[in-house]
Amino acid sequence: MTASTPLCRLDEIPAQGALSVHVDSATGGFDLILMRDGDGVVAYHNECPHQGRRLDYAPGRFIVRDQHITCAAHGATFRSGDGVCVSGPCCGSSLATVAVHVSDGLVYAR
Repeated sequence: MTASTPLCRLDEIPAQGALSVHVDSATGGFDLILMRDGDGVVAYHNECPHQGRRLDYAPGRFIVRDQHITCAAHGATFRSGDGVCVSGPCCGSSLATVAVHVSDGLVYAR
């Protein structure tokens, strides 16, 4: 992943949902969850802190309601704006964040 390679276009991220993107790396890569935050974007590793499982119930398909994303495996629920777990088996822990920014309608890692 380089800062000059866009992760996606901003308009690809559903306003009330999430988008999964794969990021290549020397170790095989990893998946990110991108969520809209107004005109900005927040990004998290697609890994629940409870047992390290993916949050999606099918590749790239997430349970998102009322600005919260829920782990499909164990039901942990995280605030979309800061990734803090507000209910479930890992309450109080947080999703691992990745710094991103939006420029000219494209989302980039910092």
